[in-house]
Amino acid sequence: MEKLVIRGGKKLEGTIPISGAKNAALPLMCTPLLTDEPVTLTNLPRLADISTLSDLLNHLGVTITIEGGKGGKIRGRSLTFSAGNIADTVAPYDMVRKMRASILVLGPLVARAGEAIVSLPGGCAIGNRPIDLHLKALEAIGAKIELENGYVRASAPEGLKGGTVRFPFVSVGATENILMAAALAKGTTIIENAAREPEIADLAKCLNAMGAKITGAGHETITVEGVEKLHGCTHDVIPDRVEAGSYAVAALMTRGNILLEGAKAEHMQAALDVLTEAGAIVSEEENGVRVKSNGHLGGFNIVTQPFPGFPTDMQAQFMALAAVSDGASVINEAIFENRYMHVPELSRLGADITVSGSSATVRGVDKLVGAPVMATDLRASMSLALAGLVAEGETHVNRLYHLDRGYERLEEKLRQVGADIERVPT
Repeated sequence: MEKLVIRGGKKLEGTIPISGAKNAALPLMCTPLLTDEPVTLTNLPRLADISTLSDLLNHLGVTITIEGGKGGKIRGRSLTFSAGNIADTVAPYDMVRKMRASILVLGPLVARAGEAIVSLPGGCAIGNRPIDLHLKALEAIGAKIELENGYVRASAPEGLKGGTVRFPFVSVGATENILMAAALAKGTTIIENAAREPEIADLAKCLNAMGAKITGAGHETITVEGVEKLHGCTHDVIPDRVEAGSYAVAALMTRGNILLEGAKAEHMQAALDVLTEAGAIVSEEENGVRVKSNGHLGGFNIVTQPFPGFPTDMQAQFMALAAVSDGASVINEAIFENRYMHVPELSRLGADITVSGSSATVRGVDKLVGAPVMATDLRASMSLALAGLVAEGETHVNRLYHLDRGYERLEEKLRQVGADIERVPT
């Protein structure tokens, strides 16, 4: 076991290269299940979740070749996935329980192999995230669904057939699953109330490069004209907007100046708007987005919403920012009902936070003071690291396996802009 030791008080200045997006890479890694030709994904981050899904794909019969990213490079790593034959259509509990995104093999498997048996998934304990929307969407295009002994059994022996899928509320994962499955369905599938996240558009771009016929990705209605066969392709993963947003918060909290190399402002505009309100000067440059402090930290109000609204994956990081801002900030978590588990840990550092239902009121304090804290989920772990960057003394962040699921080489990237941070054995 390891922990982060952070000695706060350093102004962060310099350039941080932004890695490929975890939330884009995971569904993209499932697309090779749809074809017998190799699919190469470039700009893949080194993350625990990438390794976890790679292990599952290996189990299903996918061979993976790793290239690039050597010699200390952060960008440039590429993986080639070859699924010439599906060796197994069962995704077992011991593999799926580690990560919720494992459910994304369901749609591709049933589309190509005609059947799939996938364990109900695990992941961060941030609230109830049922997969019923995934299952109902697959049923709408002809899959037969059965639940037994903690597994989903999906079958379509005569193939999937195009249909209309209307989600009662936006679901990123369900949109991704049906998008992949519908690519090989017979006829046309209409997806209504689809998720609009940049990761959805990136997935559709990759599928189209493989020969799919998808229009409307990034909008509320997506049309998929099924094709008989998909082929291989090479696709570059988009930059991680959550990682970029997290380091943008670090720039403002430490009153620094950071160029987020490779970041795309249009993918993170809602977060950048709040940062500007709080005291950041944001500018787009040729090779990324620059965030620097105007010398003042002000309070703000946010409500988490599906894209293009404020992302739930940035809520914890902005709570850390609010903890050291002037005045009071109000945060409403409208996506997940159990995503304030970082509040007691931030309070251990001196934050003044009151939670009432889905709303949190954060009253800024003059200073935070370092202490041992424990991460409860992926984004919560980043909020604790951010708080440690400005806290007096030492902050020890435990349970780094959460952090390693979503942030590539965090301590290395922060050190190169001036942070005093190291990873040590517990």
